[in-house]
Amino acid sequence: MSQYQDDIQAIANLKVAQGSAWDAINPESTARMKAQNRFQTGLDIARYTAGIMRADMDAYDQDSSKYTQSLGCWHGFIGQQKMISIKKHFDNTDRRYLYLSGWMVAALRSDFGPLPDQSMHEKTSVSALIEELYTFLRQADARELGGLFRALDAAREANDATEQKVIQAKIDGFVTHVVPIIADIDAGFGNAEATYLLAKRMIEAGACCIQLENQVSDEKQCGHQDGKVTVPHEDFLGKIRAVRYAFLELGVDDGVIVARTDSLGAGLTKQIAVTSTPGDLGDQYNSFLDCDEVTTADLNNGDVVLNRDGTLVRPKRLPSNLFQFRSGTGEDRCVLDSITALQNGADLLWIETEKPHVSQIGGMVSRIREVIPNAKLVYNNSPSFNWTLNFRQQVFDAMSAAGDDVSAYVRADLMQESYDGSALAATADEKIRTFQADSAREAGIFHHLITLPTYHTAALSTDNLAKEYFGDQGMLGYVAGVQRKEIRQGIACVKHQNMAGSDLGDDHKEYFSGDAALKASGKDNTMNQFG
Repeated sequence: MSQYQDDIQAIANLKVAQGSAWDAINPESTARMKAQNRFQTGLDIARYTAGIMRADMDAYDQDSSKYTQSLGCWHGFIGQQKMISIKKHFDNTDRRYLYLSGWMVAALRSDFGPLPDQSMHEKTSVSALIEELYTFLRQADARELGGLFRALDAAREANDATEQKVIQAKIDGFVTHVVPIIADIDAGFGNAEATYLLAKRMIEAGACCIQLENQVSDEKQCGHQDGKVTVPHEDFLGKIRAVRYAFLELGVDDGVIVARTDSLGAGLTKQIAVTSTPGDLGDQYNSFLDCDEVTTADLNNGDVVLNRDGTLVRPKRLPSNLFQFRSGTGEDRCVLDSITALQNGADLLWIETEKPHVSQIGGMVSRIREVIPNAKLVYNNSPSFNWTLNFRQQVFDAMSAAGDDVSAYVRADLMQESYDGSALAATADEKIRTFQADSAREAGIFHHLITLPTYHTAALSTDNLAKEYFGDQGMLGYVAGVQRKEIRQGIACVKHQNMAGSDLGDDHKEYFSGDAALKASGKDNTMNQFG
């Protein structure tokens, strides 16, 4: 028997035991409500999705074509519509997640108003968005199952046994909209205790995967901006352990930690690492500092000096009281960061690069895999990259290196629309199309995400509507540009009352009040115009 049938029987037995006071309780109605509320707490979700993510990681280790993907979503409705769309187009949610971007929380969800990606927003707004996303995904489950239940009732009324079997199979094999969320905790919003407390809130809200970066918490910058300041490894490892303890405390034993290093683009540190023996982790961190050899006679008031192999060296300290790393050490620091994180409890890596270049990413991953053979990346397919220009320039450079004629192109101007029909542009677009598969195969990228896509899509669609509706097209701007496309593309929220839960409410009214229920879905409901 299916879980649905088991629940009907169990509730029927309970009804008998309760006697006549429960005569109005319908076991099948109750079973339907249970099916529509499969995940009763955020921890239920975290445990379920952690299992999915671990299985996906194992599958990728066996076959790099089985990489995973996500899009950043800044509101529950956006996440819900994304997953409804995925189920509509692909029939399942396999290897497709959600990403919660700290950037978008700062820019769109802070009570302070729009903020840059500098951890200035309220820390609890992160866990609140996780909870909101899962509330909307659970509602998507309830809505779709409600439609199947109504269809089952209609098939029964028509005495169509074949259709009943088809619909019952869909109910029994229902694919949930609930998928893993990779949630951005920035640099932890304070010390390790603060990181632990916020991680707990995020896990309780449903997060099975937390991304943590190695910047100084109170100096945090967007990964694609300048002025990033990293911390010594022990500071970062303390926060990784804090997140792991939070997972274990809450019973999410296979929770996933993504360690993000910004070292490739970070030239500064706030601290000199503690070191006790040559070659230890602190000494390795300090070895990248930009230093001058000095004698005691060279020292100025307040100078900080290090003993490096018996030689006094003075790290270069800026007026900001930050210390500077040697130029050109970013990749080496990034590799060391990554190896150290994986050796100390992290599960996945995030390397923030300045451009989407498979060979660059793959070169670093190869070095990491010399030590950690199954090292895997989460990679930001960032909107901060000009993808068109980057890939056209990569193709231009490859053509030049091969001795091909590039006289028809100006490298600096390759973004121009006039190049769109060129052979170079076509080659670049094909490389963009296959970037995820190529880098999954050649650069160890397990998970591809776009951090801020729905920030941009919301702005673009609003611009298109405003231009038409407030211009010459008037109401046709909405009808032709939005509604007609919704209907023809089968966008579920064209029936916006249904999407908001009107039919679910009607079902419950019928359960609670029977024939006395005052329902909204009668013949005069305008949503009936949409089929």
